[in-house]
Amino acid sequence: MKHQRFFSKQAILFCFVLSIFLLTDALAAEVPKISKEDLQAMLGNSEVITIDVRAGGDWTASDSKIKGAMREDPSKVETWIDKYPKDKTLIFY
Repeated sequence: MKHQRFFSKQAILFCFVLSIFLLTDALAAEVPKISKEDLQAMLGNSEVITIDVRAGGDWTASDSKIKGAMREDPSKVETWIDKYPKDKTLIFY
């Protein structure tokens, strides 16, 4: 009986993890991507806001930063996302 419960819990956990993986993959497929050349052409456009959401250590250690990009903490999206206008194009990197 204990083995049945163990395998049932494992099966439920596996299904949960698989569903998260599939959902994440599906959501990522909906996010449009642009090339660095396309981004370069958009820099300076007042309709475009570039937001650097790299982890703090990655951002600090990097010598490569896009001029004019806003730095935001990716773990605190709910605290800053509303400050950006909804009618602008937001580019996250």
